Amino acid sequence: MEKRWYDDACGAALGMEFVGERWALLIMRELLLGPRRFGELRSGLPGLSANVLTQRLASLERSGIVRRHRLPSPANVQVYELTPWGRESEPVILALARWALRSPAHDPSLSFSPVSLLLSLRMLLVPERADDWRAAVGIRTDEETFEARLEQGELKVARGPMDGMEAVLSGTSSAFLPVIYGGMPLAAAERAGMLRVEGNRAVAERFVTLFALPDKVAVE
Repeated sequence: MEKRWYDDACGAALGMEFVGERWALLIMRELLLGPRRFGELRSGLPGLSANVLTQRLASLERSGIVRRHRLPSPANVQVYELTPWGRESEPVILALARWALRSPAHDPSLSFSPVSLLLSLRMLLVPERADDWRAAVGIRTDEETFEARLEQGELKVARGPMDGMEAVLSGTSSAFLPVIYGGMPLAAAERAGMLRVEGNRAVAERFVTLFALPDKVAVE
């Protein structure tokens, strides 16, 4: 550790020293679905400058949370990824996000990355709605493709080529929000040009109804 912010032996204090600097936790969020190039990280975090991203990546590397390596040919590019210990942060990040979404101050009109969308699906699935239904749905957004596989009341999400998907939903990250969390009918979003559906329409129609935002807390 280069510095100590808190003279406190609590793990929460140490955790804040690792990820408390601005953008650090969001960089980790963007890496939860796999390695990213420097430019891809900037694309997912449009308010982040190249200089600050370089600093935060270096700090996360020194802490053992992030590592970098070069992909083999033909890609032959440098990427950043979470270490095994860094990947253990997923439930912490998702729990923090779900907790914060209960605030009336949450503004869904702000920037929303593709990774944020996929993680929100994993985080906000209502198991009782899914029951024992199994489904494989592809999501194409902002030139990225993802696979969402539902089984036994759990949703697994990952970047992928969408092979074997029963249905595919396409649109910008923000365009999914009114349908999945705002109650807009999928057909209405299609007519408005917000989303496009391919494959089994019944699967797509049911899939978008499986998620819900947590109730807002009363703030006096």
